[in-house]
Amino acid sequence: MKKLLLAVPKGRILEELNPLLQRIKIIPEQDFFDESARKMVFKTNLPNLEIIKVRSFDVATFVKFGAADLGICGLDVLKEFSSNEIFPVLDLAIGKCRLSIAAKKSVAFDLKKMSHIRIATKYTAIANNYFSAIGIQVEAIKLNGAIEIAPKLKLCDFIIDLVSSGKTLAENGMVEVQKILDVTSHLIVNRASFKTANSKINQLIKIFDATQ
Repeated sequence: MKKLLLAVPKGRILEELNPLLQRIKIIPEQDFFDESARKMVFKTNLPNLEIIKVRSFDVATFVKFGAADLGICGLDVLKEFSSNEIFPVLDLAIGKCRLSIAAKKSVAFDLKKMSHIRIATKYTAIANNYFSAIGIQVEAIKLNGAIEIAPKLKLCDFIIDLVSSGKTLAENGMVEVQKILDVTSHLIVNRASFKTANSKINQLIKIFDATQ
């Protein structure tokens, strides 16, 4: 019998997810917690469930194309990679942060006075949609890392990135100037898998929903 495959993100969200998995009694094999392990697919105590750990942005890709039946990813990723093949089923209320525009402390920010804006971000789709909706032409420069340094090097005037405490921004002489989106992590399902393995997936959703 084919097992369900759950894609989970590495990093900060996984740190919050691990206690959640313990509460709902989904127990991955020990190698899952070993950061040096080269293993890619991990068994769990549930006979019909296995887990893979991937980068947060890749969770949506694995689920979209059906390589994983389910995934856990932030609302920021869902908005950036909007797809009819991805079905969000449950807000897990973990990974809380916000997606915001930030600027150097010395730079004035007033959307009412802007007709064009240059932004560095890995969220180019969100940037384009957000500024298009308020009638501002945006040049969204794709960066996957070191985003906070982009304004210092005059690559852009502003950035869009996830903000939690704001400490990283402050360390780089920047401030949050506009919130775009509140972010939490969601349980998502591949639409085709939801049809072909509906019973097993619904059972898993109920397990996750028990903590809400």
